[in-house]
Amino acid sequence: MDYKTLSNGAIELLKLLISTQSFSGEEGKVADLMNHYLTSRGIKTQRYLNNVWAVNEDFDPKKPTVLLNSHLDTVRPNTGYTRNPFEPTVEGDKLFGLGSNDAGGCLVSLAATFTHFYHQQGMKYNIVFAATAEEENSGKNGLECVLPLLPPIDFAIVGEPTQMHLAVAEKGLMVLDCVAHGKSGHAARNEGVNAIFKAIEDISWLNTYRFPVVSDYLGEVKMSVTMINAGTQHNVVPDRCSFVVDVRLTDAYSLEEVFEFIKQNIKSDVTCRSMRLRPSKIEVSHPIVQAGLALGRTTYGSPTTSDQALVDSPSLKLGPGDSARSHTADEFVHLSEIHEGVELYIKMLEKVIL
Repeated sequence: MDYKTLSNGAIELLKLLISTQSFSGEEGKVADLMNHYLTSRGIKTQRYLNNVWAVNEDFDPKKPTVLLNSHLDTVRPNTGYTRNPFEPTVEGDKLFGLGSNDAGGCLVSLAATFTHFYHQQGMKYNIVFAATAEEENSGKNGLECVLPLLPPIDFAIVGEPTQMHLAVAEKGLMVLDCVAHGKSGHAARNEGVNAIFKAIEDISWLNTYRFPVVSDYLGEVKMSVTMINAGTQHNVVPDRCSFVVDVRLTDAYSLEEVFEFIKQNIKSDVTCRSMRLRPSKIEVSHPIVQAGLALGRTTYGSPTTSDQALVDSPSLKLGPGDSARSHTADEFVHLSEIHEGVELYIKMLEKVIL
């Protein structure tokens, strides 16, 4: 099947996905649509919860396996929308709709790519395609619960909007809950120990400290205090001040290293919500990266976190669309981006698996 036919089918699928609500944890109907898209093309599928996947027809467990993955879910539309977020509308080269860019264009392009290779005989690699849930809320009922059900993965392409350039590294995410302690007292008298000022000391350190090792692709570790809460009423010195720290990690440090270092350098109590979302990296020498470079693509490090963080094997974040449009009002993807995405996915994989 030629590239245009494949990408036109992908665009029609994307329109159906846009018109079907698929907030994180509510992806059942779009999982049905993806399942139908595959089975109607003679592809045998498997499903667990709101996740759908398939392996190539000539699957051989003795061969290495590449995973093609993107997510079915979307964020909720923000208040800035001027269009119906669930109405797929084409204007010129733009397809508007919630999830069109993040990550519908990637998802349908990878699905079309998988259908292209599904019946191929004698490939050097197996191919697994997985359309998974709960990426946007970092839930555990998405790719994380599917990976143990898949064949061992040798490398992966994770579909996220990168303008089809090669995100060879991705920052990890660690969210910290911190509590500064003081002593309550009457605000009118010189008594008590204000927990807010204790927290400010720690927040100042978090704001100014710079980890010495800088990643070639991801730059510095970034710590941002994003929430703070204290006090019960205006005339009581608070004995407790809680705040949340968003830590974006690079491949230069492990999550455990950074967590322990922060604990040693601030006085507040610190707990970590999760250490699941680790930074990731694929070597530029990897054949799939080299295939992209040969086709004129460029490499970069991605500051945003995706399901790539859950993949233990080397993984490349790659897809049509632009990350700058993700989660914006009146989200859109260019139709030409999907056409380009399908063609480039196929050409890159051909250089590696055939």
